[in-house]
Amino acid sequence: MPVRRVVPDIQSDALEENRTFYGLLGFEEVMNLGWVMTLASPANPTAQLTFMTHEKTAPVVPDMSIEVDDVDAAYAAVLATGAEVVRSLQDEEWGVRRFFVKDPNGRVVNVLGHMRSHPDAGTDRETGTDTGPRTNA
Repeated sequence: MPVRRVVPDIQSDALEENRTFYGLLGFEEVMNLGWVMTLASPANPTAQLTFMTHEKTAPVVPDMSIEVDDVDAAYAAVLATGAEVVRSLQDEEWGVRRFFVKDPNGRVVNVLGHMRSHPDAGTDRETGTDTGPRTNA
């Protein structure tokens, strides 16, 4: 199952300060929903950082987001192993389908895929992860 990108998710109430600081390193804001903001490198759009004040639809802020080609297959594979699912698979209003699972280190991973029928499917409107421009939409 192809991985499209991996993004660290950082809980922070300082969205503007992070935008300014990481802007000094070449990052630009590519998504901001008020509670979640994604910065990306213009030269390498899959090099991203996500900052969120809270998690809008899940019980916990994830430690990282992983975008995959087939989130339903990923969910089935995770369930088959008995891994701890923190939040079940569901569609989000901003155009992603996602679930949260704990990795062997106890880190919460937001596994997502973009919904093709959503108006924002050609751009990244996720994060809660997620997230910024896709190069292979």
